[in-house]
Amino acid sequence: MSRVRTHAIALAAIGLLALSLAPGCVVGALVGGMAESAHQAGSTMIPAAYAGVEGKSYAVVVSADRSIQAEHPGLVEHLTQRVDRLISENAGASGHVPAQTVLSKLYNNVGWIALGRGELGERLGVERLIVLELNEYRLHEPGNRYTWEGVATGIVQVYEIDSGLPDEPLYEQAIRVAFPDQMGILREQLGQSVVTSALSQRLSNRMAWLFFDHEEPNAIEY
Repeated sequence: MSRVRTHAIALAAIGLLALSLAPGCVVGALVGGMAESAHQAGSTMIPAAYAGVEGKSYAVVVSADRSIQAEHPGLVEHLTQRVDRLISENAGASGHVPAQTVLSKLYNNVGWIALGRGELGERLGVERLIVLELNEYRLHEPGNRYTWEGVATGIVQVYEIDSGLPDEPLYEQAIRVAFPDQMGILREQLGQSVVTSALSQRLSNRMAWLFFDHEEPNAIEY
């Protein structure tokens, strides 16, 4: 047996002996730390919060105040398209109105906002109308443009157009996401496109994930 191998075996034996002689709390802390590390590196399967899209046709509508749309042009389109894509690929729906078709119909009917949800769903020809009422979307605190502190909040509602209550949301969930995860990130450290891209991705994930089983990293920040 080589001298190097003999030395390695001796060191391993010393390590095992030290561990066996260590107080129980030390061993417990070590094992607990290893378990926590493994948990953080893993993921968990999260069931759909609302499974009523499966086997049904649907359309996604995003509603945002004009001030939000003016400050973040293209945001409504991006959210509509990404949420629609994620749901169509994962929720087992029987069909859907493509996001671009929904956007075109809404833009060509300026009075759509005044329509009852049931009528809007009927005009779109779907059984489920998924609506995001976007309440807030900002990249920094009001009055402080030196550091990034992005926040997006909204209410997700589902209208079952084929039910007896097409104008009443039969599922409703508030969602909130933020980016960056650390405080005090300066504008010089991250570009605006990076911040708004990450924030909109987190928002669309949180909205779409409500409708299908999905895997989330245990260490997820949002």
